[in-house]
Amino acid sequence: MKRIYLAVVLYLVFGASAFSQSAKHVILISIDGFRPDFYRDSSWPAPNLQKLLAEGVYAEGVNSVFPSVTYPSHTTLVTGALPARHGVYYNSPYGAAKGQWYWESNYIKTPTLWDAVKKAGMKSGSIMWPVTVGAPIDFNFPVRRADEDEQTDQLSITRPLVSPATLLDDIEKATNTKFKRSDFNHDNLDRTVGRMANHIIATQKPNLMAIHFLSMDHAGHSYGRDGNHIRESLVLVDSLVGAVLKTVEKAGIKNQTAIIITGDHGMVTRTTSLSPNVWLAQNGLLGNNGWKAKFHPAGGAAFLYLKDKNDTETLRKVQQLLANLPAHQKKLFRVVDRKEMDAVGANPEPVLALAFAKGVAYGGAQEGEAVKPAKKGGTHGYFPDFQEIRTGFIATGAGINKGVVIKQMGVQDVAPVVARLLGLDFKAPDGTLHSAILRK
Repeated sequence: MKRIYLAVVLYLVFGASAFSQSAKHVILISIDGFRPDFYRDSSWPAPNLQKLLAEGVYAEGVNSVFPSVTYPSHTTLVTGALPARHGVYYNSPYGAAKGQWYWESNYIKTPTLWDAVKKAGMKSGSIMWPVTVGAPIDFNFPVRRADEDEQTDQLSITRPLVSPATLLDDIEKATNTKFKRSDFNHDNLDRTVGRMANHIIATQKPNLMAIHFLSMDHAGHSYGRDGNHIRESLVLVDSLVGAVLKTVEKAGIKNQTAIIITGDHGMVTRTTSLSPNVWLAQNGLLGNNGWKAKFHPAGGAAFLYLKDKNDTETLRKVQQLLANLPAHQKKLFRVVDRKEMDAVGANPEPVLALAFAKGVAYGGAQEGEAVKPAKKGGTHGYFPDFQEIRTGFIATGAGINKGVVIKQMGVQDVAPVVARLLGLDFKAPDGTLHSAILRK
């Protein structure tokens, strides 16, 4: 009876998570631009992903955030909070200097999984995860490119920011190879990410290891949603996932490890370029002599800012000019009002947003034609309400159920799964724990 009473008291004091750790290690892999069809359709060359699907749980689709871009989505993955709450609204802050993105972790306004792991006395690792410069991660290679030129030598920019300071030296010694600038260009980056991640898993066995592969997104932006380049990128990323699985097995932690594969958004092939700031300029609201209103870009969306947030007259003018556009232009977007933006946890600063139709991408022009044919390639950033922009989710291993299909979930629902698997004291403010994912 005393034991039962003590257990009840401990449960009330510490919560269920104190008793519910079912995995000693969680490997969280994000594939930028990841799509459910890669593992649901066997015609795609992804044998490792499809094998993981057969062994565990998968989602038919995962809704992104609005806008469905990389940095807000990845922050939601590790906070269980939507952008309105965690504070990372786009890839780069509104009004930021060219090349300034949300690099530093102190932009995040809510607790992260890294915080919870550290609080629990566990170890964490992360490779190329957005918004992690200065994060409380034990083994960390953050994303940080050079200001004003994201193609500039990432190795020299990032080396002073890694933790521990000897991390890259240790990997070089262990693999008997030196890191080169070319290891971090688009063609080689994912291989380098895999090399670093596998070293940390093998030598440190962190409780939470986060890995971000980027080549799929690069291929999508360059060539669009489909084609040989997408398949080639998938072959590469799938093989790197396979290498992580082998590393986990060689490290002797397979039976204690849960593997989660997810992403941040899907991809849509561009067909049309839309420059809504042209309309504002034509109506005297934006120009070289100043501005009263302007749209901020987000790929498949645009967010309206007022110079004076209380300028209801300008807001009314913008709403009116949008309503009076010809039908062939109005069909390219829909207006997302403040109420709807609040409902999906979007940035609280803009007064409204434009959610572009599928295939329409933001153009930066302020004069000339507002609507033009788009350049070859793909984009994302759309309102997350259609299949092509959704990302994916697969989970398998320690603590994970088998043979379960989750019809739909959001990127905010991933952090609760990780927290429960590791038994962390962590609350995802906007996320839901889909209990069917977990083994009873």
